Amino acid sequence: MRDVIVIGSGIIGSNIARELSKYDLKITIVDKENDVCKGASKANSAIVHGGHDPESNTLVAKLNVEGNEMFEELCKDLSVPFKRNGALVVGFNDDDKKTLNELLNRSIKNGVKGARIINSEEVYKKEPNLTAGIVSALFVPSSGIVGVYELTIALCENAIVNGVQFKNNFCVKEINKDGDVFTVESENGDKIKSKIVINASGIEGQKTSELICEEEFDIKGYKGEYYLLDKENLVTSTIFKCPSKHGKGVLITPTVHGNIIVGPNNNFVENGEDRTVSKDGLEDISKKALETVDKLDFRNNIRNFAGVRAKVGTNEFIIGENKKIESFYNVVGIASPGLTASPAISNMVREWVVEKMGCKIKKDFINKREQTYFHELSIEEKNELIEKDKSYGQIVCRCEGITEGEILESIRRPLGAVTIEGVKRRCRAGAGRCQGGFCQTRVLELLKNEKGLSSKEVVLDNNGSNILV
Repeated sequence: MRDVIVIGSGIIGSNIARELSKYDLKITIVDKENDVCKGASKANSAIVHGGHDPESNTLVAKLNVEGNEMFEELCKDLSVPFKRNGALVVGFNDDDKKTLNELLNRSIKNGVKGARIINSEEVYKKEPNLTAGIVSALFVPSSGIVGVYELTIALCENAIVNGVQFKNNFCVKEINKDGDVFTVESENGDKIKSKIVINASGIEGQKTSELICEEEFDIKGYKGEYYLLDKENLVTSTIFKCPSKHGKGVLITPTVHGNIIVGPNNNFVENGEDRTVSKDGLEDISKKALETVDKLDFRNNIRNFAGVRAKVGTNEFIIGENKKIESFYNVVGIASPGLTASPAISNMVREWVVEKMGCKIKKDFINKREQTYFHELSIEEKNELIEKDKSYGQIVCRCEGITEGEILESIRRPLGAVTIEGVKRRCRAGAGRCQGGFCQTRVLELLKNEKGLSSKEVVLDNNGSNILV
């Protein structure tokens, strides 16, 4: 018997599980995939938004700004890469100037710190590689970028260290309630009982909620396609084009690892699992991106990807207890800026759960998580580590400079990698220019040996994606 079941291990479910693990609660987090961070949380812009965009006096705006302010400490505690690189919303004409002033006023109402309009001279001083003709921009210094894979995994790892149970390959088929007890059953027939259920299942949010009762909200999937370009110091800020009647355009942003992300578009899809990319979609993105950064060279593209975000028609998040089923909480429809808002969302949910359960905070909660980033160490620190463990002296991924020791650590951690892409998300082996072309076979060998598998049992990512047959 558990106190809380969290359905979904994306950025929302992982934040909630970790926050609740601070209390004397028996918690289980379940996910239909073989690892965490397999949905929208692994395929987005990885931007910690400042808060200039949401309409004022909305829950989205409130949680955006609150969540933004929590990122620095959260990422420091969990050894996750995060940087406040600032954002620029650039304008090219008088109409854009008017819109930028409206966005500034909205920023002020939303409580965004430091937002201001800057002239063209300051714009080009900050970002000399932007397209000519920009007359002014909204500068949002609180905007940032984060390692979103690393954060989601770190949250789950820290939750597990603090007693949370994780069950993967648990696709929820039925949810029933008898008295005060929920029974959540998987397609494989596994059953878990609990007093509270929290639905944080992303694009599956409506489907999951309707397993317990009819719902009034309607979640639709919108696909965004992206370019991931090789490492280049082209822009340091996140660049948005000023929104107009033609839409918001696409963004160009550096990642915390030095790459450039370009995208996304925003197209409705019937199938929430549709993460394909299209020639037409990518051509449209590149055309729009060149309007703001004309020095972009798409020949430097090393990967394309797509994610599907869950949206509801109100443009508000759906967060709260089900009106018909007590102790069943929906935390769904969390589109952008969901990543940014996620720590604040978890605080909201924590308050409700603690009040309902009357639980007490743990005295022995472990809030820190350490991870070795070999390339960040000094020469002396590297030599000292290699003396202790020779595997850190063997480079496996040449593009990213990832050592055998880091790969082994990623497999051996509390929520260790079980797939080749799982290794990549944890330590970036295979995330560089060749996208695993040289190191994948070596990663396969390490994964095989550590997990006691045969070569034919090792999968790339999803179940069934075997490398060798």
